[in-house]
Amino acid sequence: MGWFRRKKDSAPPETPAAPPPPEPPEAPPSPEIAAATPPPVTPDLPPPEEDAAAPETERRGGYFSRLRQRLTKTRQSFAEGFGRILTGRRKIDAAVLEEIEELLITADVGVQTATDLIGRISAAKVADADALNGVLRAEVLAILARHAPPPRPAARPHVIMVVGVNGVGKTTTIGKLAARFTAQGQSVLIAAGDTFRAAAADQLAIWAERAGAGIIRHKDGTDPAAVAFDAVEAALARQTDVVIVDTAGRLHTKVNLMEEVKKVKRSIAKRLPEAPHEVLLVLDATTGQNAVAQAQLFHQALGVTGIALTKLDGTAKGGIVIAICQAFSIPLQYIGIGESIEDLQDFVPERFVAALFGAE
Repeated sequence: MGWFRRKKDSAPPETPAAPPPPEPPEAPPSPEIAAATPPPVTPDLPPPEEDAAAPETERRGGYFSRLRQRLTKTRQSFAEGFGRILTGRRKIDAAVLEEIEELLITADVGVQTATDLIGRISAAKVADADALNGVLRAEVLAILARHAPPPRPAARPHVIMVVGVNGVGKTTTIGKLAARFTAQGQSVLIAAGDTFRAAAADQLAIWAERAGAGIIRHKDGTDPAAVAFDAVEAALARQTDVVIVDTAGRLHTKVNLMEEVKKVKRSIAKRLPEAPHEVLLVLDATTGQNAVAQAQLFHQALGVTGIALTKLDGTAKGGIVIAICQAFSIPLQYIGIGESIEDLQDFVPERFVAALFGAE
């Protein structure tokens, strides 16, 4: 902590060609609900060998290569930073550990987490760079693997409520999730609950068409809770597998706005008592430690069950992944590493650590 004390003092992708028209839905929607049922899977979806449901041995190469490439900025500041510190050092002394602590903090790992990691390295009494690297990798992996996502309940429809502040990538995350589910053969209905932001529903409609999902939308300014309620109602009538409910971007510090999001959650439960089955919080990796504050307040208000961390390809401070996993018992389910549909990946701790530390 010597370093820290001194510092303290001193558009979506191009639209593909339209496939053949879909088969009629199992049950017609209510005439009071504006819904579109776009075509099924489009050519932009991941190829079979990289499908999210494929075994790890079949898809590790393509997905890992993409992950490693997109984490270049973080790896350069993180792993290559360690290399610069440890090059030519035969002895791991207090000065080396202080430089590593500085590197961890500047990578947005967080002060407390960085202090804990340095303490564990010191306790391991490492003698050389290889031993230090091994201990650090093992400790980081232990933090990232601490909370695995629970098995998805066999509910139909399975309702996912997506929340987050403006600009974090909620719309694109919803579109990519819808594409993943339809690629697995599941029917999907999206609720365009962000009724206050200009063109929000239009953006979701484009994603729904590309993903082969249906969409429920109302007029701009409509109560978002009503949109969510109608979406669940329609999903029950059509026997839809998955409902993804968008919500208006809310500043986590605005109590009245957070109350409106709570109302959406209550409205969903009014029609389907056990829903929403998931409350997915979307965070922007480029916001650093502010993402931790967002997660804390959203979790207090809504009981977040999972996190999607976007824009990891655009930051050199990917250490925020470690900070989030250390700070909360909420599983990190997805990471976003680009704009394409396949750039929303399941978070696999072992694969992330390998990409972070520069493994081939």
